[in-house]
This record gives sequence, structure tokens and C-alpha cells, in this order.
Amino acid sequence: MDDLAQSSCVPCRGGVPPLTDELIARYAPQVPEWRVTEVDGVRRIERMFTFTNFRRALEFTVAVGELAEREQHHPDIHLAWGRVRVETWSHKIRGLHGNDFILAAKADAIYAAMPAR
Repeated sequence: MDDLAQSSCVPCRGGVPPLTDELIARYAPQVPEWRVTEVDGVRRIERMFTFTNFRRALEFTVAVGELAEREQHHPDIHLAWGRVRVETWSHKIRGLHGNDFILAAKADAIYAAMPAR
């Protein structure tokens, strides 16, 4: 399987099925801090990122937002003092797509590269 952090999101226009349990299990090891959840019958992945203060959390939020714009794949980002929760799923297919795991891997890379989190 390709390195997710080096991949790019592809347009998801709907009409494709969400990832199967088998495919999710193949992607998950590349984003081990993320967990699969389900809300209103829709599977998604999410991760909580922690920071020493609000400023660092805000900087990360902005960086993930810029990533989302570049990839044209937009997660829900929840900012609070010292933490940011990112959750992603593909709205058009009401479930998980490879794009969600690509975005997760790239968000992890942004977090890892941040000095003095």
C-alpha cells in the first residue's frame, strides 16, 4: 500500500461504496493514533491532538485547514485550549474513503513537524 502521507486526495463525487472493514484495517496502521467512530450511522475517523497552549493549537488548526484546501477534502476541526480534534469522513458516500486516511496521515505529519507543541 502506498505511503498515505505522500499520496493526494482524489475527487470523490459519490457513487462509490465506503471502505470495507478489510480496507480500513489495511489503512489504519499508517495512522495509528486515529480511531474509527460512528455517528448517526456514518463511520468516520478522528484524533485528538494536544498542545501546550491555545496559540499552538490554533497554528495547527490553520495548517490543517490549509491542507484541506490543497487536498479539496475538508474535515471537521474542533479547536479548544490546548487541543484540537480532527474528524473526517466523505460526506458524499456517507462513510470512509481513502481520502480520509490520506488527510489523517498528512495531519499527523504536520503535527510531528511542529516545534514545541
